This record gives sequence, C-alpha cells and structure tokens, in this order.
Amino acid sequence: MQAARQARFMSMSRTLVRSHVRAQKAKLFLTASTSRAQSGSVASTGPAASQTPPSPIPPPPQPQGKWRHFLQTLGRVTLVTIIGASATFYYIAQKERHPGPQLPFDPSKKTLVILGSGWGATSLLKGLDTSDYNTIVVSPKNFFLFTPLLPSVAVGTLNARSILQPTRYVTRHKSRQVLVIEAEAKEVDVRNLTYLASNIKLLYNVSRLTKLLRSQANDSEIQGQISSTTIPYDYLVYAVGAETQTFGIPGVREHACFMKELHDAEKMQRRFLDCVESAAFPGQSDEEKDRLLHMVVVGGGPTGIELSGELRDFLEEDLKSWYPELASRIRITLVEALPSVLPSFSKELIAYTERTFKESDIDILTKTMVKKVNEKSVLLKGPDGVEREVPCGMVVWAAGNTARQISRDLMAKLPEDQTNKRGIAVDDYLRMKGARDIFAVGDCTASSYAPTAQVASQQGSYLARVFKLIAKKDKLEADLAHAETGEGAEKLKKQVDKVKFKPFHYSHQGSLAYIGSDKAIADLPIFGREWTSGGVATFMFWRSAYLSTLFSLRNRSLVAGDWIRVKLWGRDVSRD
Repeated sequence: MQAARQARFMSMSRTLVRSHVRAQKAKLFLTASTSRAQSGSVASTGPAASQTPPSPIPPPPQPQGKWRHFLQTLGRVTLVTIIGASATFYYIAQKERHPGPQLPFDPSKKTLVILGSGWGATSLLKGLDTSDYNTIVVSPKNFFLFTPLLPSVAVGTLNARSILQPTRYVTRHKSRQVLVIEAEAKEVDVRNLTYLASNIKLLYNVSRLTKLLRSQANDSEIQGQISSTTIPYDYLVYAVGAETQTFGIPGVREHACFMKELHDAEKMQRRFLDCVESAAFPGQSDEEKDRLLHMVVVGGGPTGIELSGELRDFLEEDLKSWYPELASRIRITLVEALPSVLPSFSKELIAYTERTFKESDIDILTKTMVKKVNEKSVLLKGPDGVEREVPCGMVVWAAGNTARQISRDLMAKLPEDQTNKRGIAVDDYLRMKGARDIFAVGDCTASSYAPTAQVASQQGSYLARVFKLIAKKDKLEADLAHAETGEGAEKLKKQVDKVKFKPFHYSHQGSLAYIGSDKAIADLPIFGREWTSGGVATFMFWRSAYLSTLFSLRNRSLVAGDWIRVKLWGRDVSRD
C-alpha cells in the first residue's frame, strides 16, 4: 500500500514538472515572436526611423514634499473646524431660540420679587435656581441693556438692538416659570416688620410676614382695563439702579443729553446729526457753523472718555468723507471738575489717554466746573475762577449718579437705619438695613464700592448663591419642625447649623476704556500686581472682553456683525 502511494506521488510530480517546462517554452516563443515583429516594423520605416531614440523610461514617482503634506493636513483640519464650528453655532442658536418646558408656580414655595432688569437683577436671574422660589420680575423695561457699549450706539457704531437682551429670553430658560411684569414700582410696604434685622440669623426666621409691593403699568399708548396691582412677596431684591446726577445746575435737564439709558444714546445721535445738517444748510455763517459743530462732553470718567473717542472716530472715518466741507470745523471738548480724567486708572494710563486725545484734537479741560447749560452755550468756570460762556451745538452730560425717587421714598420709611443720602445702606450680606427680607444691589446702594456694572454683576451672582442657601436652610428647618424628637431631629439640627452665609466681597477684575483711534487702555490685576496697557493690541483685548461678557450668543453675533459692517461700509449718517 505504501509503495503504491509513493508511486502515484512520483507520477504526479513528474506531470507537474512537464507542465511547468511546456509553459516556460511557450512564454519564450511568444517573447521571441514579439521581438521579431518589432524589428521588422522598425526596418520598414527606413534609415531615418532607425535613428529615432527609444522612448525615455518615466522616472519613478517622487515622494510628496513636507510643505505639500503640511498644506493638505492644514486644509483638512480647517475644513473639519469650519464644519464643527458651524454645527455648534447652529445647535446653540437653536437651543437658545427654543427653550424647553418649565415647572409651574408652586403655592408651597416662597415668592421672590426682583425690582429692575439691570446688571444686578439680570446676574441674579442668570444664577438663580428658580425651582426653589416663585420668582417675579418687575421693571419698566422688559430688556437688559449692556451699558458699557452705549457710547458706540450713540454714534452709530452699533445698532441699538445689538446690545439689548430681552428679560424673557433669560427667564424662559429657567427651570421654573418666572413672571415678568413690565411696570414701574411705586411703593414698597415695610410697615409690617415688627423688629429690625440687625442680626443675620433673623433673616432666616420661618415666620412669613405680609409685605406688599405696589406697582403700576409702564407708560404706553395702549392700556388694558387693569393698569395697577399689588404683589405680595417673601423676599425682595431691590435693583432699580440710579438716575443721572445734575448737582442742581440750571439747564442740565432741559438742554443736555444724558448717557444713561438707550433713549439717551438715540437722542444724542439724532441731535448730533441735527447739528451737522443744520451747519450744512446754505447761507449759514462761519460763526454759527463753529457753534453748531462744537460738542461738549461733561464728565471725565470711562463713559465720557469713550464717548469722546467714539465721536472722534465718527469724524475721522465717516464725516470727512460725507461732509468734507464741515469736517475741519468739528470740535470736541471734554470737561472734568477733578484734576485729571479717569481717576480710577493709573497715572501712566491717564497720561497716555491725554496724549492720545491731544493727537486727536480733543480738548481736555480739567479743574473746570459747569455753572449753567444754555440752549446754545455752556457756562464754564476754569481753575482760575473766571467764568466764560462757550458756544456749542450739543452738551452730553455723563457725570455722576443719584438715587431714584422710589429709593428715596423707601429710605424715608426707615429713617433710623437709612441715613446715607447717596443711596440705600446695606450690610455685609447686601441686606437693606432696617428691613429683614429686602436686599439691594447695584447703583441704588450706598456701599464702599464704585457704582459700576462689574460690582452690580458680582452682587447679583452673590445673591443667587445666598438664596440657594436660604432655600436649603428653610427646607431643613421645615423638616426639623415636623421631625420627632430623637436622633433624626438632632441630625437635622446639625445640618441647619452647618449652613453658613459668607459676606459679600468684591473681586476687582480690572478696568477697561476705549479712547478712540482704535486704541484702548487696560488696568488689570495679574498675580497680585497691577498690569497696565494701552494701544491697538489692548483695543483688540477690549473688544474680545466685551464680546465674552455679553449674555448670549445672539448678542455676540450681532455686535461682531456691526463691527464688521462699520469697518466695511462705515456708519450710517441718515436720520429720521
């Protein structure tokens, strides 16, 4: 058997070898035939053809260069980044535009009423956990205004709608429904308070006092059958802001433009263009043209400085193109009663700002007081004590704040505790002195901090954390009241004692100001030291900082679009 298998294996091997040999012979025969055919073809073409050189052999493919590989990689990464960024932008925009369902009002929850829609109130709303309270917002404006960019609106750099954030846009993204009432608060009732809240522990007493907030609908062409109501509250946050301080100077309210609200910026823009168009009217005397085109800005703080810089940009970038016959006559004068402008900035930045204004032909009058504002002039008293009347076409007042009438009325109800005439006195926990369940934030308070948006924003965020702790402690105390004596009650009591309230501490993040000519100044605390900077690079930082501070992607997109629009096509000089 084994011998038979070996014989069959040897026979198969010989067969395979013969097949391989025949295949090799056929291949050699085909190769020889092809060579002879090619030789015959060459010979038939004649002697000239025999001299034709053979076709060159193509070089082997070279490996790609490093630069080409880098560009291809960069292109792919850029494409992926653009697609990813666009998808993220679309997702966030749709998410912000379409808020989800909310919890309804809960009768078992306490009522928190917020007066105002400014920096303090909006920061509180952003950080507040509305599932802990029934929240009501009362404000004569149904929007939040990004005030640091108000000077840009006044000259048309930004559209007014770009720096507005509807209050309902914020409240509709909260977990529980928030009632927004567009109305002006007329009176706050604190008469039912039976004792003064001089001790912080009294703030969290479980007893609920009956307090009322009376409000009236905002002025409107359309009024419903009901235009006033009374709102009960358990906690009240007072964030009504302040109004412009005129220091009792005659003519300020009648003839000057303020820079506090949105309508102030729009009024200034209309009046400025009125002055320019009036000066362009045929037959106007040179003296009258100089008067109409002289703009006086009162106040050397950040608002006055930025407004002066924006006016200068408007002149250089737009008015010289559309009013070439008048551009050389336009003058800007900044008036400040203190020895220097920007008192909160360092001396180096003050000097840099003054040099920049001098190069831009902006006159700075320090140690100069305004004694009276007339329809066509302003009366100034210089450091030499001499009063002189300065003709001008427009006066913009950006100097100081004072308490609103509703704040003064509230302070008058607690004369023993509210003795500061500048505003509402608060304790370290931002609680109104003399009122147990009333808090106050922002410009309406008389604190040791400057009345800035940065301070009000931090105060609002702080109160959001405080109200979270209040809700936690209220719940623990309610559970403790229903708990039986024993180990469970002792545990709840320990948890109540662990809830501690830290006082408010302001953390200064720095100061920024735009000074025109695409330049800005920055005074920033970095690693415990003050870092100062000024110039074009700081201007880019100023823009990026304000973009990041805006409350929504919508506002950031609108503001960035306005900046691009102005850079490409300039500001609009048309008027209603």
